[in-house]
Amino acid sequence: MKSRARSDELGGAVIADSTHSHTGQNRNIVLFPKTLDFYQIELTRMLETERYHEAIELLEFLLQCQGQDERQLEEWQSLLGWLRTTFPEAAYNDREATELGDEVGLDEPTHTQEHMMRDKVRLKQAEDRDYEEKLLRTAMERPVSERTLLALEQLAYLEQPEIDEQIIEWLQTDTQLHPLIQFRILQTLRRRGYRGNVHYMHQQERIDVEVETVPLDPTEFPIPFIQILERVADKAEVTAPNLFYFAQELWSQFIMSIYGTQNYLWISRGDDAEIDIWAAALHQTVAMTLEGTADEEEIRGLYGVTDSIRFRYEQAHRALQQFVSGQMPR
Repeated sequence: MKSRARSDELGGAVIADSTHSHTGQNRNIVLFPKTLDFYQIELTRMLETERYHEAIELLEFLLQCQGQDERQLEEWQSLLGWLRTTFPEAAYNDREATELGDEVGLDEPTHTQEHMMRDKVRLKQAEDRDYEEKLLRTAMERPVSERTLLALEQLAYLEQPEIDEQIIEWLQTDTQLHPLIQFRILQTLRRRGYRGNVHYMHQQERIDVEVETVPLDPTEFPIPFIQILERVADKAEVTAPNLFYFAQELWSQFIMSIYGTQNYLWISRGDDAEIDIWAAALHQTVAMTLEGTADEEEIRGLYGVTDSIRFRYEQAHRALQQFVSGQMPR
């Protein structure tokens, strides 16, 4: 199963790269068939891209939920045991792995994904003198796939400075690039150490970005983006605990897709009303995606979205809906 299958199942949004909670509270979460399909494809993607730590966390989360049959539980338990045995270092997060390395007398970089990826890329360069060209071609090929994201990740570790120009030219001239791929390109440039501004077209909007400020992880986004998700978590915890996981996934991808746009600026400079507007719109969008229906008036009331700011709420909801329904370019 590939990520595009998940993309179609959830209406076209590319959803990935999450942190999974696996507390006892997950026993309150019931996994319906559509939800199970989503998680199964998420898990497959993690294994294909060798993100074993995230796969372990997701399996721990799934095994504490309800709704799956005994065969599925046995398969997940077996896979979790295999991952823990085969990749024992994956059971630790980056900080724990570093501490473990210190205890056994190993250098800290040995336990970082970045260090391992850099070594892997250098080895491939030594084996194939055309590796850089092949990697660029893979990143730019159609249709967009996991190979695209993996190639972009590896491009961050190539040391040839001319690659910056090629990547920027691709960003500026390929009018069919999905906004998420545009953001991944910006992240690649920052990881490569590129300094300066880059401009490109985001759909019909011109974007000017200072590459050094491009977020590399969710904690680097402005505080209002985090507060919006916290507000949804607070409201959904009691009424719809299953909704928050999907809200977290969708929001992570959405904020990357609108990076540098007018909507992004509105949110980053937003007051409490703006946070309420986007939190309500996110809740409404996820409820509609998962259940096919939602009481908009009830959700707006839950977040205090009054008639005076309803128009702005509708704009936010429309932006999220467009993202969810938008297909990755082929």
